[in-house]
Amino acid sequence: MNDKWDAVKYTNDFSFVHKYGNDLLQLIDIKKDMSVLDLGCGNGTLTKKMSDMGLNAIGLDSSEDLLEIAHELYPNIKFIKADATDFTLETKMDAVFSNAVFHWIVKRKQSKMLDCVYKSLNNGGQFVFEFGGYGNNALIHAALQKEFQARKLFYKLPFYFPTIGEYSQLLEKAGFMIVYATLFERKTELSGKDGLADWIKMFIKTPFEKVDDKIKNEIICSTVERLSKKLYLDNKWYADYVRIRFKAIKE
Repeated sequence: MNDKWDAVKYTNDFSFVHKYGNDLLQLIDIKKDMSVLDLGCGNGTLTKKMSDMGLNAIGLDSSEDLLEIAHELYPNIKFIKADATDFTLETKMDAVFSNAVFHWIVKRKQSKMLDCVYKSLNNGGQFVFEFGGYGNNALIHAALQKEFQARKLFYKLPFYFPTIGEYSQLLEKAGFMIVYATLFERKTELSGKDGLADWIKMFIKTPFEKVDDKIKNEIICSTVERLSKKLYLDNKWYADYVRIRFKAIKE
């Protein structure tokens, strides 16, 4: 995860990311004095939510900008700067929670991340998480690919979107017992009249790294126009999200 975040814009305009995480929290089997790590905590919104639920919550993220906001908003919560694929904790946790993070981690590093999670949990510890699954934002990525190809440019999907079967194998190899798994569509409303363009600028960074700004803007505008009939509904922009959700136990 090397993408540079516009932390303030992310906090102000993309709050739906952590709002959808509220539903995921219901999968945690809460016990007294339970400790939980919010892995990829971002601005700390869900870490605070778990703290309010009575959990001893700490957050971990690799983004200094997002952690700065987390520290400012929730000074009484502990936040750690570390990479999700290479971290150790001073004490083991009863649960690890993560929302909308793992699709940012390349496939070859998923096992390293899962090993870190496994080692950070107490025996019987819960691992509850959700991220982009197979087919996530397929319309958006297909449209971007066509616009890149029209300009003789290569569009490489910058995310990892696995099937349930594929990710189950990784979890079981890491030593986890899967107790819940689902893949589901969740069309998601985007903010503002430029919702889709803003979403692309916020989240699709790697494919544009070597693209001239003028060409980049042309591609984004053409992509928005291409998708207007499918993703602009009742004067609102939507993203075609597909999410994968798991609960697993450290055996």
